[in-house]
Amino acid sequence: MKTKTKRFLLRRLPLYFARIITVLLILNSVNAGVFSQPNNPTEIVTISVSEKFSTLDTLTATASDAAADRIRYLIFNSLVKKDEKFDYTGDLAREIKTSADGKTITFALRDNVKFHNGKILTAADVKYTFDELFKSNGYKSGAFFETVGSQKVAHITSIEIPNSNTVKFVLSRAKLRNRFLSNLALIPVIPEQSVAQQSSHPVGSGAFIFVSFNQELNILELRANPDYFDGAPSIHNVRVKTVTDAAALQVELESGAVDIAPLPDRLSPDILKSFEQNPKLKVEQFSGANIDYLGFNTKSPVLKKVKIRQAIAYGIDRQRIINEVLLGQAKIAHSVLPAESWAYFEAAKYGYNPERARQLIRESGYKNERILFKISLGNRAVIQYAQVIQNSLRAIGLNVEIEVLEPNTLRTQLALGQFQMNTGRWIGGNQDPVFLNDLFATGAIPSGRVSCCNRSRYTNARFDKIIEEALNSADREKAKVLYAEAQKIVGDDLPLLPLWYPANLVVSNKRIGNIKINPGGDWSFVKNLRINN
Repeated sequence: MKTKTKRFLLRRLPLYFARIITVLLILNSVNAGVFSQPNNPTEIVTISVSEKFSTLDTLTATASDAAADRIRYLIFNSLVKKDEKFDYTGDLAREIKTSADGKTITFALRDNVKFHNGKILTAADVKYTFDELFKSNGYKSGAFFETVGSQKVAHITSIEIPNSNTVKFVLSRAKLRNRFLSNLALIPVIPEQSVAQQSSHPVGSGAFIFVSFNQELNILELRANPDYFDGAPSIHNVRVKTVTDAAALQVELESGAVDIAPLPDRLSPDILKSFEQNPKLKVEQFSGANIDYLGFNTKSPVLKKVKIRQAIAYGIDRQRIINEVLLGQAKIAHSVLPAESWAYFEAAKYGYNPERARQLIRESGYKNERILFKISLGNRAVIQYAQVIQNSLRAIGLNVEIEVLEPNTLRTQLALGQFQMNTGRWIGGNQDPVFLNDLFATGAIPSGRVSCCNRSRYTNARFDKIIEEALNSADREKAKVLYAEAQKIVGDDLPLLPLWYPANLVVSNKRIGNIKINPGGDWSFVKNLRINN
């Protein structure tokens, strides 16, 4: 009898803790005046995010903030956005025109777009946004400049506003257009004279309006924008809650403290599968465009050999890992770009071929040197598949050892080139072919002046020439051919092995309906969520 009682208590313990935590949060919010309590509390939809907010400002911040950039899609709009082919189309802009000489990009703004403070959007707000961006010298501003020798050269020579609904960007060179549009999609447009409040009380034009933010608890409250130009959201109140620990997220989902967890990458595939047996929860799987990869330091004495890198590719049964470890929650990748991209090209295919792998190892002159495989702490799925990769590579004769590091430590070591092999995930950036330049161009090798992203320290003069031509081409079809050639080069040289595109998974309470997340995995889908009573 005592044993049964103990088992019962152990099963119920997570629920009791979750309920206690929920009560404490509500009491704290009432006492401190943190949360705005709606008349109907069942209309609050609580969404989890795995990262803590360091700021709510996604315009002038000095460093990237993944959590803030997710909610950027809820509070703000940009001039342009990505479409289903990851090409650029108007967001706040209803029309985009390029001058005959290719240097002037003109945006005609939507009519009667209202900011959350009641101000109507004008071209002056757009100019103000970019003036403040460049004045701040924040991390996003760097994308609009390039370094020539020791000089920082601006891509934009002037911003003109011929009338209240039109803004013109004049570029230093016609060939910068593609790169300019790519960078533009990340910039939230804000109303004039609002930059000082954006970090504590953000004001945009998006589908949801800021209500409050408890920095200590990392809980953000939003309400629907009834005047949103693309139609008011179906849900009235959104609470964004940081839950960094996988076990805690599992408890909060099962207890109902969290309604929806988009892309819960810290939950292992087996935990996600177990939710399917929970009568209160559902797991929905959508096609994903982000990329999981193996990165190689091409300056490492062992991995500088192309044949060793190719042997690693042939020695990993990626489909088996997807089936047995990831439980079908991914799709094999043959390029860094997603298949939906207009510039996608299926380069070299490395199917599972252990005999070919062993042959390449023999031809390389490999002498059992150690290959240190560095991975990030905290993601159970990564640790699981990394161990499978280690065993597979040992089976073909490579001496691979795993080292698990804190995420920030690993990021620092990757930037400094203090690694041989690593695994990671690129989110969002890989959807644009411009990212091929960031990943593989010689000029993108991290240094004192460059922070990202050629961690492989790969250099190939032919690739550099072709990618530069592609970036600077105003002819889309010509650019597509050049991007294909660039993908072929890196597919053969293999400074990085694309593993798979992880599926976009969403765990939610069954009361939440109309979940339709796009391949990019951004949070624009929240606007269309519905509550099923």
